[in-house]
Amino acid sequence: MTTLFYRYLHTLSSSPPSKSSIITYLTQTLGFPKPRAVFFVNRFSSTQTNPQSVILFLKSHGFNLTDIHKWVTKSPQILFSDVEKTLKSRIQFFQDLGLTGPDLGKFISKNPVYLSNRFEERLKPCVDIVKRLMLDDHNNENLIRTLRRCNWVDIKQPVVRVSANVKYLEQCGIVGAQLATVITRQPRLLIMSESDLKELVSKVLDMGFSIDNRMLVHAIYTVSCLSDKTFERKLDLFRSYGFTKVEFLSMFKKAPGLLRVSEAKLKTGIGFFVNTVKFDREVLVRRPSCLMLSLEERVIPRFKILDIMMSKKILKKMPKFLNVMWLPEDEFLEKFISKDRNHAEELLLAYKSGDLLLQSE
Repeated sequence: MTTLFYRYLHTLSSSPPSKSSIITYLTQTLGFPKPRAVFFVNRFSSTQTNPQSVILFLKSHGFNLTDIHKWVTKSPQILFSDVEKTLKSRIQFFQDLGLTGPDLGKFISKNPVYLSNRFEERLKPCVDIVKRLMLDDHNNENLIRTLRRCNWVDIKQPVVRVSANVKYLEQCGIVGAQLATVITRQPRLLIMSESDLKELVSKVLDMGFSIDNRMLVHAIYTVSCLSDKTFERKLDLFRSYGFTKVEFLSMFKKAPGLLRVSEAKLKTGIGFFVNTVKFDREVLVRRPSCLMLSLEERVIPRFKILDIMMSKKILKKMPKFLNVMWLPEDEFLEKFISKDRNHAEELLLAYKSGDLLLQSE
């Protein structure tokens, strides 16, 4: 198929294409049924369009023929674009945002319809809205990340929907940096139906959050990432360790990101804190963020180092581990690893290498 496409380009370069030659290309090369090919030609073709100039223009911007072939297969109207009046300005728009070279090619390949007529009526206005919301967005990195993760053209009246959802989130007290952060992490919030967004916020409010709660935005993000089934499964997990639903929701209110932690990590964490560290369940209810710390890189190594130090009598009394976990790395090293010069090198090696099975003297 690609070979036929190359032959078609050669034909284009030698003479202006006729409607019949375009119809032949659409049917024989791209596999469109003839009625559909005729429909596209009659709908998009005019004396002002020239598929040859479109192809040459795209090639001049570094796009390869394989990508171009995919784009026109998904969105044949691209072939009938006016290079000077429309296509050039659309490509320039994306380049001005910071999408160039291979990155732009990948972006368009995901949604080639962005080069079609839907650009002016759907995509560009949405981009303008989102861009105004981004704060300190150097090189439009967050804007581009948001655009890549959302389909802006397949919903009805996207501009109306995005504007309404932004307004509603602002009415919920989610403004400024919080709004920019949550839509970057979960751009789907912008294109959800208004009823679905309100249902999502209502669900979060029913869990005990309030509009003036600074954790509301984090809870909305978390719940938007979870299905009802996943939420219930994690509730059952906590119940299996003796936590009540009230305690579970209390933990969620204090640390909404807790429910984005994998079930495997939650099981390992709860088991370690309860069975090894000997935390009472109430400690985790008060400080649920403990379960979000890295067990392998922070929690377990620090606890084992303290255990070794106690066994070697470097420490006279076991410090409160809840506090030790949250010490900055440099402070932990200074306060414990370097505490005894006779064992500092040995402890540091064990802490950094993971070899925590040192024998006590």
